[in-house]
Amino acid sequence: MREIIAEIITIGDEILIGQIVDTNSAWLGKKLSDLGIRVKQISSVSDDKQHILNALSEAKTRADLIVITGGLGPTKDDITKNTLAEYFNTGMILHQATLQRVEEIFSTRNLPMIEMNRLQAFVPANCTVIENTTGTAPGMWFDYDGNVYISMPGVPAEMKTIFEDGVIAKLKEHFTMPSIRHRTLLTAGIGESFLAEKIKDVEDNLPLYIKLAYLPGLGQVRLRLTGYGDDGNKLDAEIDSFAQQIKNKALSYFFGEGDDSLEKYICRIFADNKWTLSIAESFTGGYISHLVTEVAGSSAYFKGAVVAYDNEVKINKLGVKRQTIIDHGSVSEQTIIEMAEGCKKELNTDYAIATSGVAGPSGGTAEKPVGTCWIAIACPNGKTIAKHFHMGSDRHNTIHRSGVVALDMLRKEIEK
Repeated sequence: MREIIAEIITIGDEILIGQIVDTNSAWLGKKLSDLGIRVKQISSVSDDKQHILNALSEAKTRADLIVITGGLGPTKDDITKNTLAEYFNTGMILHQATLQRVEEIFSTRNLPMIEMNRLQAFVPANCTVIENTTGTAPGMWFDYDGNVYISMPGVPAEMKTIFEDGVIAKLKEHFTMPSIRHRTLLTAGIGESFLAEKIKDVEDNLPLYIKLAYLPGLGQVRLRLTGYGDDGNKLDAEIDSFAQQIKNKALSYFFGEGDDSLEKYICRIFADNKWTLSIAESFTGGYISHLVTEVAGSSAYFKGAVVAYDNEVKINKLGVKRQTIIDHGSVSEQTIIEMAEGCKKELNTDYAIATSGVAGPSGGTAEKPVGTCWIAIACPNGKTIAKHFHMGSDRHNTIHRSGVVALDMLRKEIEK
């Protein structure tokens, strides 16, 4: 079965100057992929007729389906509709059902119906109108010279409604689409290149119709297997097999699938075992506690945290010895162990996490440069493990990566 290729074109100066973030393309990409349509390119162009015409002409050479959002409002800078009419060499006609809907909207809101709003009901003569039940600008479907073009408003809520209520059914009628399967495996505690080396043999044996994508984040890498084919059941079996092979190669780093997260995974294990957790945070400033408490149900096991940013708080609230800080500094193995053990004792929990480091951009020394970090886990058996890391010089990344690393350290301990 031939693969169906799509291209997405977003129109609007506001996207190009960074005034708004283009979330439409990401949403559309997922929806099209779920249907078995592969998006090969996403483009953003300005509110300029020639730029739009060029983008349409170029997309036609690469894609079967061109999906357009933006530029369909009532004001003069919304030129997509007229540009499409020129591209298709057709005129504009009044679409009575759209006009009636626009009139009803303004009547319901007790607003006057001006000529500019009436223009919303004019569409290129060769389009099939797709109703917009949440706004005034309709969606438009064009079947032209071997390609399908779909134009929708740029307002996300309107675009999503048009696509889900009207476009999906038409796509299924028009195209014979292959089966598509996705499987996302979640890993933590290993870099992308090291992970690739571990699973190289599996990746080399993938057939052409199954792709493996690496999606790295701070301290985590997602692996997405995507398969295309005529037989969905066969794809399921093959992807299951390759997923299991990947897990076997990187078992100690694997923790979940799909939309799971380290926080959710840890929450389930703690809840199942009726364990409790506390956290002592210095340079992470409560970030790890934020991650933990974002998960519904975390109150069942998370007792609380001490944000001990100042050394006096470490001493007075966590029981860290003053002499330890004098002798070794607040960013040290000795201090972080006392922080973790003091937190576990003071909050009476089974496990405790502690962090201390130099987030930057200032405060680093030759011995402890910016990005230096110590993380400790105090465990129920009286053992406390502490590890030293260097997280880089960016403050934001250092804090966020340290949070993930701390949770991953905890994961490895509780899995034992």
